[in-house]
Amino acid sequence: MGTEIARLLTPENGIELVGGVEIDSHPLIGKPAGAGVVVPCLKDVIDRTDVVVDFSVPEAVSKNVILCAERGKSYITGVTGFSNKEIEELQKAGKRIAVVYAPNFSVGVAVLAGIAQKTAQLLGEDYDIHLIETHHRKKRDAPSGTAKMLVERIEEKIGERRIKVFSIRTGDVIGEHRLIFGGTGERLELVHKAESRTAFAFGVIRAIHWIVSQPAGFYSMADILRF
Repeated sequence: MGTEIARLLTPENGIELVGGVEIDSHPLIGKPAGAGVVVPCLKDVIDRTDVVVDFSVPEAVSKNVILCAERGKSYITGVTGFSNKEIEELQKAGKRIAVVYAPNFSVGVAVLAGIAQKTAQLLGEDYDIHLIETHHRKKRDAPSGTAKMLVERIEEKIGERRIKVFSIRTGDVIGEHRLIFGGTGERLELVHKAESRTAFAFGVIRAIHWIVSQPAGFYSMADILRF
């Protein structure tokens, strides 16, 4: 994701890439990254930034968001697999800076979540709800962060129900989420398929443009799209 976002950031779209961060043993350390280079520590580049975009791992996010809060830098992350404590760290930082957290930055997934909420409300308790999510074999967390988000959004409207989630890890699938609403004599399906990581990267760029004018808060893609 970092590579794809960096590829799409250009001065022409009003955003300047001022550097990148990787683990200190990574071969890209010291290589060009926009107007700067790839460094082993966020502290080495943070003072040049307005916004930090983080697609690392949960353990790194907890440290990075605290640093951003201390330096007053807006923060965006799409990392998944957080513990409850790590989510609380993000929410706590949102009291000091603008934080956007989205397990999926696809605009299509954000729309899917809104449609799923309305569908569950309209169909009611007579319909079973199942969610099948498929990702590449190297994805670490299951269910996916997107699947958890979809379940949470549906339950916001209909209360807690036994929504069954099935996770498949195979091949190089970027991401597919299939919601199935099963009733007597019929079945309604809502499906989102990510064909390329570019869809997520464009969502991140949209978030960058949006977050720079926002006050402190803990935000999602629904806020950016005004759902």
